[in-house]
Amino acid sequence: MKALVVGGSGLIGSQVCKILQDAGHEVIAASRRTGIDTVTGEGLAASLEGVDVIVDVPNSPSFEEAAVLDFFTKSSTNIAREAKSAGVKHWVALSVVGIDRLPTNSYFKAKLAQEEIINASGVPFTIVRATQFLEFLDAIAYTSTQGDVVTVSTAYLQPIAAEDVAKFVAEAALEKAQNQTNDVAGPEAFRTVDVMTSYLKAKGNGSKVVGDPEASYFGSRLEPNSLVPVGTEPKLGSITFEAWLASQA
Repeated sequence: MKALVVGGSGLIGSQVCKILQDAGHEVIAASRRTGIDTVTGEGLAASLEGVDVIVDVPNSPSFEEAAVLDFFTKSSTNIAREAKSAGVKHWVALSVVGIDRLPTNSYFKAKLAQEEIINASGVPFTIVRATQFLEFLDAIAYTSTQGDVVTVSTAYLQPIAAEDVAKFVAEAALEKAQNQTNDVAGPEAFRTVDVMTSYLKAKGNGSKVVGDPEASYFGSRLEPNSLVPVGTEPKLGSITFEAWLASQA
């Protein structure tokens, strides 16, 4: 199998590349560093020659509303056009659990637009929606801190380690296209305030953590189950919060 991994130098993409390469597959890590820019289309058509599977796991360099929407719509539109022309057999894209439940979140709106382009592309696909990464806890803490107080939602998270996400994405790439969306999640669910309290304590951060149902989560108010799988049977990762914490020490 020959795979093109868009975002191949990133947190998830680099791990997916290694998994597929270790399994004996030919892998092209696509990024601007390697002369392949899916947003402008530069190098994309040539890179798809003989490619069986596209793994689409980049992240936007900006989370500003217009910029993130522009990034995902342009990238996905270019991939859709060139993948169909090249006869790519499978488009695997990483998305986010709950993006259809938070219309006020600019990043989620952009990911939903990406999914719509993939669904309409005519290219066989599998979308893997993951819950929030454990690696994003620092970002949650940073955006929720004022002085020495961290105010976060009381809604639930079911955080998943990036290593588990990469494994699920690689597994999807090795299977036939399902033309559907599948959820993946961490093995445990916690209230955001509880997991943040434990995380900051483990880091030796003495900030006070306060739970507030009205607290903003990257610009959106959360309902209790906004960010966890609802009505689906997600695949669960194997790395627990405690195991992940120990690996970060």
